[in-house]
Amino acid sequence: MDGAMLDENGPRILNPFADLAGAVVIVTGASSGLGHHFARMLAGHGVHVAVAARRFDLLVPLVEEIRMAGGEAEPVAMDVTDIASVRDGVARVVARFGTIDGLVNNAGIARTRALLDEASEEWVATIDTNLTGARHVACEVARAMIAAGGGGAIVNVVSILGLRQGRQVGSYATSKAGLIQLTKQMALEWARHGIRVNALAPGYVETDLNRDVLASEAGAALLKRIPQRRFGRMQDLDAVLLLLLSSASAYMTGAVIPVDGGHLLSAL
Repeated sequence: MDGAMLDENGPRILNPFADLAGAVVIVTGASSGLGHHFARMLAGHGVHVAVAARRFDLLVPLVEEIRMAGGEAEPVAMDVTDIASVRDGVARVVARFGTIDGLVNNAGIARTRALLDEASEEWVATIDTNLTGARHVACEVARAMIAAGGGGAIVNVVSILGLRQGRQVGSYATSKAGLIQLTKQMALEWARHGIRVNALAPGYVETDLNRDVLASEAGAALLKRIPQRRFGRMQDLDAVLLLLLSSASAYMTGAVIPVDGGHLLSAL
């Protein structure tokens, strides 16, 4: 039985993510929300996390929390829309840890705006952050991985809105659809370097930023379209992220994995 041992009590499943202990992983958008959660969770699995965000001051208490719990973390000031900032941030991680084994490409912004009401600069800002910014970070990390001899795992955090449409989320949905295609392009081009690139596509997951919206009348209407009849919890994403970063997914690249309570299955 793969991934298991036999003892007097029958099959015993081994930890499939044990190889992540000591790995160096960058998490972007780590100052709040999913990125903050991912950093804490990965550190709990022994990962050395480089937490990156524009708001450096918000990274300091996160790093302190991780270190107090016995983990290893490094704060990195990084504006993903600024290629120089990205290059400096990646270089800092390499200088600090000597290598980069993984990337959680999570930084992003979202607006609720009808296409006809959205100013051009708002559209550009969303695309620059969610798509172009993700490209900047992934490319710089891939270059560092290749320079170190190749190998590594990149997880782009996309959305089910990159796979279907929603009301008043035109720029966000377009940016995430673009990132899904970019994930597949990266996977194709970088496979020869041993770099795997996959995408995690959350559905509606409750965070501090959206909790009030999801608890509103609009949130109640949205909930009816989710077959499991609940919004996601951040920890619902943990196992898939661990899978995609670890050698347990060694033969996976270019995949897009929804974690959405069946939302993509529901009727329009």
